[in-house]
Amino acid sequence: MTFRYAAQCGTLTVFEDRSARSGRQIDLRIAVLPATGNTVAPDPLFLLAGGPGQAATEAFLPVLSAFDRINRKRDVVLVDQRGTGQSHSPPGAQSRVRCPQPQQDLAALPDAQLAVELKTCLSQLDADPRLYTTSIAMDDLDQVRSALGYDKINLYGASYGTRAALTYLRQHPKSVRTAILDGVMPQDWLLGPSAARDAQRALDLIWDRCEAEPACRAAFPNIRAEFETLLVTLERQPVQVTVAHPVTGVPTEVMLTRRQVASTVRLLSYSSENAALLPLLVHAAQSTGDYSRLAAQYLILNDAWRAAKSRDLDQRVSDGTYWSILCAEDAAFLTQETGSPQIRTYLDDVTADVRRVCATWPRGPVSADFRQPVTSETPVLLLSGEADPVTPPANGDQAARTLSNSLHLVAPGQGHTVISRGCIPKIAAAFVESGTVKGLESDCVKHIQPTPFFVSFAGPDS
Repeated sequence: MTFRYAAQCGTLTVFEDRSARSGRQIDLRIAVLPATGNTVAPDPLFLLAGGPGQAATEAFLPVLSAFDRINRKRDVVLVDQRGTGQSHSPPGAQSRVRCPQPQQDLAALPDAQLAVELKTCLSQLDADPRLYTTSIAMDDLDQVRSALGYDKINLYGASYGTRAALTYLRQHPKSVRTAILDGVMPQDWLLGPSAARDAQRALDLIWDRCEAEPACRAAFPNIRAEFETLLVTLERQPVQVTVAHPVTGVPTEVMLTRRQVASTVRLLSYSSENAALLPLLVHAAQSTGDYSRLAAQYLILNDAWRAAKSRDLDQRVSDGTYWSILCAEDAAFLTQETGSPQIRTYLDDVTADVRRVCATWPRGPVSADFRQPVTSETPVLLLSGEADPVTPPANGDQAARTLSNSLHLVAPGQGHTVISRGCIPKIAAAFVESGTVKGLESDCVKHIQPTPFFVSFAGPDS
């Protein structure tokens, strides 16, 4: 799908090493969507993308309509964070902080091969990966703000973008008028250790919802047991499936493993639309032995991952930037006790994989207070999806403890990031317009409904 918006585009040149103020310089890609109305407020909305490693000018195109009300009176500004998108890249080419060729799933590689892959990538980067951390990027962002002539700005951060927004709020508090944090990553929360537990929590909520829907319960009365049996079956013996590729139609062989299915289920649970398929996919595979549709979903998601490494698909992720941030800001704070889930989970613990990559990847410094909670009186609106498998509502509650002028809204049955859901765009616009969380009419959030479950491949029960 192609998205097109009228924007004023340009670049700003900054030093890669901001502290030295010398050496290599990099261009930051900037796009400004001018306010569409006759009355223009002086404080724009800056959008901070997730990942880490996504580019704002790419990641936000599918959801820009959620900001239409805000854009009527305020400019919307998209800055490709250093190392993402078209920042520090030749025109029309990939970022110089991305591995030049699509890589395999790093976590699946043996240690020796993993080290070789990482060293090969590092040898081809035209960048110092130690200089692509959040703190440095947020100083870039403030330079962009100043260069564009804005005094105070409003922030919207999604997923990792909430860490970026909180970092900016700490480093440049006088420049922030309001902030919206969607899918919250508090500063004192590590990316990775709770991944398996949070994924299991979200899946349990999906199964709970299926059991509460009469049609879903009738169609899949034993869905939890079927899923457990499916995982055990694939753990013992992976299944080879030949399926028409869902994109090309070419017959494709897939060796379906437990790890692949677990990863596919986690990614499907990111949104209520995809989660609506989960009971049906699991039931078809386990009860009828039809693994083809589950394999097709794996191919779709696997192709999306591979395309994210290529130069031809929106929402591509800079793997170099991803690991530069994760290794400096998360892996550096992992202890030997960190990461082992205290409950049984369908997803394997990912911290071991993070440690393996970060043993080779260069690690930039972070400030002594980087992982401390951000304390602020700035108005902050926190948004969570009830069934978010990555950044659960507890994260929003955690961040709110030190944000004294904040409001936390949880969208029922929703997954990861909720700015486009139901009445939330209207609430966000009212918040930015008023500059306060006080008096916001937010009861409508309680009435947001997730997508009904598919009880057959024809769709939900009518």
